[in-house]
Amino acid sequence: MSDRWVAVLSGGLSHERDISLRSGRRLSAALRSVGLTVDEWDTDSGLLERLRSNRPDAVVVALHGGQGENGSIQSILEMFGVPYVGTDSRACRWAWDRPNAKAELSRVGLATPDWVVLPHSTFRDLGAQAVLDALVDRIGLPLVLKPDQGGSALGTQIVREASELPSAMVGCLAYGDTVMAEQYLDGVEVAIGVIEGPAGPEALPAVEITPPAGIYDYNARYTAGLTEFHTPARLTPEAAAEVSELAIAAHRLLGLRDVSRTTAIVTPDGTVNFLQVNVSPGLNETSLLPIAIEAAGRSLGDTFATLVEQAVARGPR
Repeated sequence: MSDRWVAVLSGGLSHERDISLRSGRRLSAALRSVGLTVDEWDTDSGLLERLRSNRPDAVVVALHGGQGENGSIQSILEMFGVPYVGTDSRACRWAWDRPNAKAELSRVGLATPDWVVLPHSTFRDLGAQAVLDALVDRIGLPLVLKPDQGGSALGTQIVREASELPSAMVGCLAYGDTVMAEQYLDGVEVAIGVIEGPAGPEALPAVEITPPAGIYDYNARYTAGLTEFHTPARLTPEAAAEVSELAIAAHRLLGLRDVSRTTAIVTPDGTVNFLQVNVSPGLNETSLLPIAIEAAGRSLGDTFATLVEQAVARGPR
C-alpha cells in the first residue's frame, strides 16, 4: 500500500472553500502517516493538465459543497478515467438535492419531516406575503429554512415566529435560488457515518450533536469547543439500531459509494427522522466523521487508505 500515490482534491470555489482546505490538509496528513504518497490539489484551472500529464493512482475528493458534491468533479474524473474514492457522478447529483433525497426515502416508508420546496420566482410571481402565509398554514411554526442544495448549514435558519419569516427567507435565498421549508422537530440530532467495505456498507457509532443555541449552524460546526458531541449517542438500544439502519438504507437507496454521512432527528417518542445525507463529509478537526471513525476504534488514515485500495481495484468507470 505504501507505494500508492494519491491526490487529495480540496478547496474549490464554493462557500465552503476554507472548510474543504482544512479537510484536505487533515486527510493528507492522515494518509501520509500510513505510508501513502500524497499531493494536495486545488480544483483550479490547472487541474485538467495535472490529470492529463501526471495521473495519480487514485483521487480522494475532500471538496464540500458545489462541485465536490453535485457530481461535477466526479464527472471530470470519470472522463479522464481516474479512480477515485466516493460516490459516482450520477448518484452525487441525486443526493445533492435535499428534496430529492427526502422524497426517495419517504417513498419507501422512512420518516422525514414534512417539507415544501419554493423557488425564488414563486415569491416574485405570486406575491411574497401570500406565499409566506400559505407556507405557515401548511408547515406550521416553528419551521426550518434551508437551501435545497448545499452544505455546512449555510443559509439554514429556524423560524419560530411568522414575523421572522421574510428576513429569514431572504437570508436563505442568499445561498441558492430555491428554498426548502421543513417542519421543525424537537429531539436528539445525530450524525451516522457509513463506510463501505467488501461486505457492504457499515454504520459507524452515531454522534449526538448538542449545539449551544439549538441549531447546528456554520459557527457551531466549525468553532472548536462550541458544540458538545457524544459518541456513541445517548440513545436507547432500539433507537441506536434504527439510526444505523436508516444511514445504511440512505446509502443504498441513493446509490452512494465508499463513504457517506446521514443526519437524523430522534424525537421523544423514539421515531427516527431522516434529515439529509452528505456524500463528502467533513474531515477537519471539528467534523463528525473522524469522531465516529475514532469511536469505532479505527484511524482516519487506515480507513481512507483502505478506501483508496478499493477505488484502485474498482478502476475507472
